[in-house]
Amino acid sequence: MKNKNYFKVIAVFCMVITVSMALKGQTNTYSIVGTNQSNSYDTLGIIATPSSGQPYYGQNSNHQGNVPSYTSNGDGTVTDNVTGLMWQQTMDRNGDGTINFYDKLTWYEAKDSAATCNTGGYHDWRLPSIKELYSLALFSGAEVNPQAPNPGSALPYIDTTYFGFGYGDINSSSHGALANERIIDAQNASSTLYVSTTMGGNETMFGFNFADGRIKGYPTTAPVPENGTTKHYYILYVRGNTAYGTNQFADNGDGTVTDNATGLMWMKNDNGTGLSWPDALSYAENFTYAGHSDWRLPDTKEMESIIDYTRSPATTGSAAINPVFNCTQITNEGGVTDYPWYWSNTTFCSGSPSNGRSACYLCFGRALGYMQVMGGWQDVHGAGAQRSDPKSGSLSFFTFNGNGYYNSQAPQGDAVRLYNYVRLVRNITTTGLNEKTGNDKMNIYPNPSREMITINLPVDMPSGSLVIFNQYGAAVYKENISSGNELKIAVSGFPKGLYFVRISGGSNVYNGKFIVQ
Repeated sequence: MKNKNYFKVIAVFCMVITVSMALKGQTNTYSIVGTNQSNSYDTLGIIATPSSGQPYYGQNSNHQGNVPSYTSNGDGTVTDNVTGLMWQQTMDRNGDGTINFYDKLTWYEAKDSAATCNTGGYHDWRLPSIKELYSLALFSGAEVNPQAPNPGSALPYIDTTYFGFGYGDINSSSHGALANERIIDAQNASSTLYVSTTMGGNETMFGFNFADGRIKGYPTTAPVPENGTTKHYYILYVRGNTAYGTNQFADNGDGTVTDNATGLMWMKNDNGTGLSWPDALSYAENFTYAGHSDWRLPDTKEMESIIDYTRSPATTGSAAINPVFNCTQITNEGGVTDYPWYWSNTTFCSGSPSNGRSACYLCFGRALGYMQVMGGWQDVHGAGAQRSDPKSGSLSFFTFNGNGYYNSQAPQGDAVRLYNYVRLVRNITTTGLNEKTGNDKMNIYPNPSREMITINLPVDMPSGSLVIFNQYGAAVYKENISSGNELKIAVSGFPKGLYFVRISGGSNVYNGKFIVQ
């Protein structure tokens, strides 16, 4: 029987959905887009893709996750087919065909201007959260040289086939004076404010720089040293899938935590000590716990997915992570109680995609930098930042600041560590069920759709049931099905957004998704 009515008792139904997700999978309202990093690296550069048991196995190229997929809608918008989010297509706000300083806004301007945006005829645009903004990051990119007059061999950390992108505007002017931007000044603003402050008291928002591949805290109002004016940022507004970035953690009672929003299972505890990046990969490859031997080092976007931006050492006395997890306490370079940085399996490339000397880490404690003019060690980028450290080797090419620690020559003097901590992850599997994920298993088209979708049902299922969930986990459609049938479903009455299809019958379960525009 068909049922197109929304369920009224959401709380009861969500409880049913939670049990169903724990037993049979997830609705994946927070599908993490893969990093697009297909190259494999040692501690210097590109190598052949390693196999299990070989050195450097377990890096990002071995676990590529959801392949990035976009649809250009022909109206100035782009739909992310993995997340269900719709984005503005370009950072060219004034429409003059050039992306430069004149397309940038201050943070408060960016936040307030979302209400007046009507790109594509839509009026529900918003400034993205840092988790939404980070979903666009592609680590097939390479950091641009901050002092260079042009990108050279660097590549942006965004798909420029679909999105208009601009580096920092080294020729622009502001209020009649040189803006004095560097080519690396391509930071995009998010709506996520740091719950503490940086640089000795600045109100700070988290942004992502598609030119240098890092999440950092940036000032909302404080003047920048280069020109004395309030910092300006590039903007991409987003709409749809308002559940994106919201975790659904469940403590499994066995030292593991499941996030039913992302479909990932995590170690509740970290490894308790710092490791080099190669040793972190090896640690994960040889780890068995809670009956599972497929633990791995997370990629940088998976690692970022469990950051809790409502928490920080300075404001909550904790790591920037949900209290369901445990984090080892450390004493940081400034002699203050803090929490570690955690390795990802993602290589960070500087200058060109062939330079593989560093790897991405996420700060669950303070993102320190050494600034002599401000008295030494400072939280310069905030708990929740993503930066990079050398995979191994010597720190001799970094600055020794005289108190036993090293920092980079970047303006904020980022602290440099060779040994970071590890928290392992694995994909959730379903015992006793033949679970298959991906629209190719059931063929949903057209996708995205406005009026009608067609689903070609699997041929290896004698009979079963089909359920469609909205992005909040509520069932909005049910039907009994038979093998091999072609099912047409009118979706014109569905609110716009991301939907999940679940077909089950016998020992087979199929998952797919589609978007209603």
